[in-house]
Amino acid sequence: MTDESRTNIGSTNIGTPTPEELREQIEHTRDELGQTVEALAAKADVKAQVKGQAAEKAAVVSEQIRAKAEQAAQLVRDKTPAPVLDKAAQATAQVREGAARAGRLAADKAPEPLLDTGRQAAGMARANRTPLLAAGAALVVFLLVRRSRRRR
Repeated sequence: MTDESRTNIGSTNIGTPTPEELREQIEHTRDELGQTVEALAAKADVKAQVKGQAAEKAAVVSEQIRAKAEQAAQLVRDKTPAPVLDKAAQATAQVREGAARAGRLAADKAPEPLLDTGRQAAGMARANRTPLLAAGAALVVFLLVRRSRRRR
């Protein structure tokens, strides 16, 4: 498209465009320029692109870790003999009972800022329950196997 054809867009006469036609051309050019600037700004915002890609990658990796932890926990449950699982369940119950007692005692004697921190930690543990349970089960199995090997 030549400069001459640009200035004559929508013009009925081949000569000089009217002031109204010039205004329309200017408005049209402004719109195109604005769209072009927005598109270039979006492409140039590398920081936002990297941040978005990092968030996506973190979500994918987090889901993969959760899936692997669940697989590991299931594998431990499948490979562990029933008596060991029973002992682990008993130990878990005892630990929970002791933790509840300790929690009540700590709540009675601890200052409020410390209690707030404890509540936050408990909330994070609840949010990540599966990996924590898998790690705890693996630790119990490891300790029980190690203990049984020492007795031999």
